Amino acid sequence: MTNRENYIAIARRKGYEYMPVHFSMCPSLQAKYDDYVKEHDIWIPKGPAYIRHLSVTRASNETFMEYYQDKNFKPGTTIDDWGVAHEPGSEAAFHMTYMHNPMRNFDSVEQIESYPLPVFHEEDLALQTEQVKQFHAQDQPAIGDMQCTVWETAWYMRGMENLMCDMMAEDPMAEVLLDKVTDLAILRAQSFAKAGADGLFLGDDVGMQHTIMMSEGLYSEWIMPRLKRVIDAAKAINPEIIIFYHSCGHVTELIPYLIRAGVEVLNPVQPECMDFKELHDKYGEQLSFHGTIGTQTTMPFGTPNEVRRKVFENLDIAGKQGGLYVCPTHLLEPEVPVENVVAYIKACVDYTGR
Repeated sequence: MTNRENYIAIARRKGYEYMPVHFSMCPSLQAKYDDYVKEHDIWIPKGPAYIRHLSVTRASNETFMEYYQDKNFKPGTTIDDWGVAHEPGSEAAFHMTYMHNPMRNFDSVEQIESYPLPVFHEEDLALQTEQVKQFHAQDQPAIGDMQCTVWETAWYMRGMENLMCDMMAEDPMAEVLLDKVTDLAILRAQSFAKAGADGLFLGDDVGMQHTIMMSEGLYSEWIMPRLKRVIDAAKAINPEIIIFYHSCGHVTELIPYLIRAGVEVLNPVQPECMDFKELHDKYGEQLSFHGTIGTQTTMPFGTPNEVRRKVFENLDIAGKQGGLYVCPTHLLEPEVPVENVVAYIKACVDYTGR
């Protein structure tokens, strides 16, 4: 079984020969890890490679600042392609920013219609296709990454409370904004599928620590059908593309809707929020999983042996057929001991060799 075949077989629950590893680290932990591997021989099983995004033409910062005339941002604030301003937080939470929503004061469909959304360049497909060919030649699965697909992209611009109220009031502004975001997501998903991607990583955070972020009714009416449109568009081009979906937090009640939309692999399955065994017992024949090793608990506060036990325990639950890419559920922060990162890698390597 090639590396690429092994990776795909895990998602399809067709059996596998070894477990690829996947994790990301904050800069300070990355530096410690780099120092460690200089002195120790660590073999890391190949994971996937990520395809370049379509390039984009966006409005200027000056244009977007028209929507923030009442704001006085801290130095270091950036404005992304969607016009969302990201104000820096503390150094300890370097990947967290305070987001400012350019549509927060909108009160009409016309304002949304005239808002300068990014323009994605479909002619980049040739570059994406060539990159996929290179990844495949290196025996790596090629993945398109489109987290923040519909819901998050929309509320980042409108503001979460505003968009929630728009949806509950059935305000046309919600429909127009969500449809515009969905149409752009479809364009990007189709490009990845045309390029030959093996998988497509979609996602929107719709869970909190102990409950879902919105009612099942709101999700099934407003978000699920649009997610399904994105997935259907990619599958129409490449029926074999694997659909990953990310949402932090507790999403148990929404899993049936995700399956109905076409999701095939759920990430990250935070153990602090959901029980992996319960989910696997209920949905393991319909759904595969990606994650399950807690970054709020096991990775920062467990011992290396506890990390190893948890990796083995979760892979045992999934069974020989696969259905689980076991990995930390989020970015590894400064408090994670580098020994725990190494313990995770070695556990993945050792599991299939025992």
